[in-house]
Amino acid sequence: MKSFISTFIFLFAALLLSSCKQNNARSSATQSPEKNEIQYAKGLELYKRKGYSILKITHPWPNATQPFTYILQEKNGIIPDSLQQYSRISVPIQSIVVTSTTHIPALELLGVENTLVGFPNTDFISSPKTRKRIDAGRVKEVGTNETLNTEILIDMAPDVIVSFGLNNSNPTLDNLQKSGLKVLLNGDWNEQSPLGKAEWIKFFGALYGMDAKAKTIFSSIEKEYHTTLALAKKAPYKPTVMSGAMYQDQWFVPQGESWMALFLKESQSNYLWANTKGTGSLTLPFETILEKAQKAEFWIAPGDFSSIKEMNNSNPHYAKFEAFKNKKVYSYALHKGAKGGILFFEWSATRPDWVLKDLIAIFHPELLPNHHPYFFEKLN
Repeated sequence: MKSFISTFIFLFAALLLSSCKQNNARSSATQSPEKNEIQYAKGLELYKRKGYSILKITHPWPNATQPFTYILQEKNGIIPDSLQQYSRISVPIQSIVVTSTTHIPALELLGVENTLVGFPNTDFISSPKTRKRIDAGRVKEVGTNETLNTEILIDMAPDVIVSFGLNNSNPTLDNLQKSGLKVLLNGDWNEQSPLGKAEWIKFFGALYGMDAKAKTIFSSIEKEYHTTLALAKKAPYKPTVMSGAMYQDQWFVPQGESWMALFLKESQSNYLWANTKGTGSLTLPFETILEKAQKAEFWIAPGDFSSIKEMNNSNPHYAKFEAFKNKKVYSYALHKGAKGGILFFEWSATRPDWVLKDLIAIFHPELLPNHHPYFFEKLN
């Protein structure tokens, strides 16, 4: 009898332990995502699950302390109880409002630009494909980023509104969400690595159920970028480079850890402020710039000027720089859309390989002798 009881207790304990392990496994599967699909972007995480995805925006703005989590639910997808508190979006979406021109290339590359129904100040959009839809009245004006028109958006009822925040005070976005609209924050503008910015196409791929297509597009961009990097390393020397221009008696130059400074470094140039810390802009007096950059060989991105004459009319002191005298000033401002929007601001984040090729062709033309500029051209 004692032997029977001992055997029973042992079997019961074993079954109980097995049950606990299975429950823990289920809990782990729903609460602890295993693989982040994102490799380069620092502010984006994407976890794929059966019937749904978990989308996390970890850096919606500088120094943000809490992430935003969204659950992208496929048809008949079952969301576990542990994720019920997060905002839920049915995918694939059929209509969208975006608020930055940097979002337009992702829609076009995915082939879903026809789902765009609204944008704040459509004149900023330059891409010909989307401009046709704007001119045909298929994309509505929805105010400005700071004050989106709530009434228009409620009437439009898009599946999602993709916006961005500068800090945790977003009353307009809060009102839209209280009205029942789905609002997602996009933090692509915080990324400082070229491939980190470009990888945000996977954010849009997830919304449209096009994860595989977004991954393929990004992989192609990634491969082209690395191929171009390898080409740049063949450069025999690094020319000195200055950047920026005067604005209200101060000169603004990219800091050494910024997105633009990284391009200048990877295109094998000697950017004169490469060793400074920070990811924004340095504000310096003209005299400091002149002392350090007077003999720089190239001048890249001198604001939005479109000619040497325009620069000289704005500030005759620009003529003191060797790069200006030698007409080695290159700007992104020459490539504009039909309404004056600058294509560089729209496409450069998604196609860092194009930016890198432009700069290599400028600094080391022998490496890309047949290159046709995407963004940067010499000012006449």
